Formats: sequence, structure tokens, C-alpha cells
Amino acid sequence: MSDAVEPPSDYRMLVPRDWFRVDLTQERWRGQLKTFVDREAAGGSAPDETRRSLWTTLRNIAERGAADGALEFYLKTETPGGTAFPASLMVSLLPTPPGLAPEVRELAETLAGRRGEASKVEAVELPAGETVRAVTDATLDFHVRMPGGVGYLILAFSVPLSGTEGPMGDLCEAIAYSLRWV
Repeated sequence: MSDAVEPPSDYRMLVPRDWFRVDLTQERWRGQLKTFVDREAAGGSAPDETRRSLWTTLRNIAERGAADGALEFYLKTETPGGTAFPASLMVSLLPTPPGLAPEVRELAETLAGRRGEASKVEAVELPAGETVRAVTDATLDFHVRMPGGVGYLILAFSVPLSGTEGPMGDLCEAIAYSLRWV
């Protein structure tokens, strides 16, 4: 990919409507996340302890993501009582000065070394551009190199209940393949 290309101003991707979006770039993200937890606990089938535990877990994930440059956090639930969520997506930006982003193959080698044998890491081509795809049994990460060599946009999917080899993993792949630069 040529770094002479103008960097994008934004991105777009198709995320199903039933995935709850939390905007981590706004101070109000905690309220959005609380709305999600309260909605999932509505109906009274989830004990208060479960609701508090879910809130604490998701808040910690979101805080850690926001501190590391996350932009958005999507949550999908299908489990009665909101005790678990079958999938999530954290979208993060890792900017670099123009032209200093590592090449895709170089990043793939680095990630493969860090993650070890439990992860399959490969360089792939998405419609949005060159990408490093890293897969484990329950996670699917896409490190998409931004046009202009100004960094990577990371789509970090977690699929703890069904794993990455099932229909939910296929849906995560489709979301990643829908990514477009604006």
C-alpha cells in the first residue's frame, strides 16, 4: 500500500442493529453502558448481584479500552437475564506519524511472536486495505492499516460463548469486511 494516499477522515462499517453501541470518545459513555446493563437486567430475572457483576466487568473493559485509544464498544446479548454476552466488539485507533506505521507483514510477525501458538496470525486483504487477522478460539482481531500509513484501526471481537468457528464468528468476519474509509 502506498503511503502517498491521503489519510481517511473517518470510517464506516455495518454493525447489526441489535448490537448496543457505547461511544467511548464521549464522557457520557458510563451512562450509555449503564443503560445497556439496566436494559439487560429488565424483567427482574437477573439478581442484583449479577447486574452489579455485569456492570463492573463491562465498565472495567470499557475503561481499559478508552485508556488504550478505543473509540467504540459494541455489545450483543442473547442470554436470558443478561448474565453473559455472546459477542462484543471494541474499535480502537493506534495512530502513528505519517509513514511510520509498521508494514502489515512486519506487524503480523510481531503479533505472532507475542501471541504464541494459541493464536493464528496472518496478513489478509480486506476491502478497507491490508490487514493483520489474529484468531483464537474466542477472539478475532483485525488490525487494518490506515491509508496514508498513519496507523491501524483495530477491530477486536470477543465471542466467548460460541467461539470464532460458528455463526457468530462468521458475523464478526462480515462486520470486519464491511469496513470502509471515508
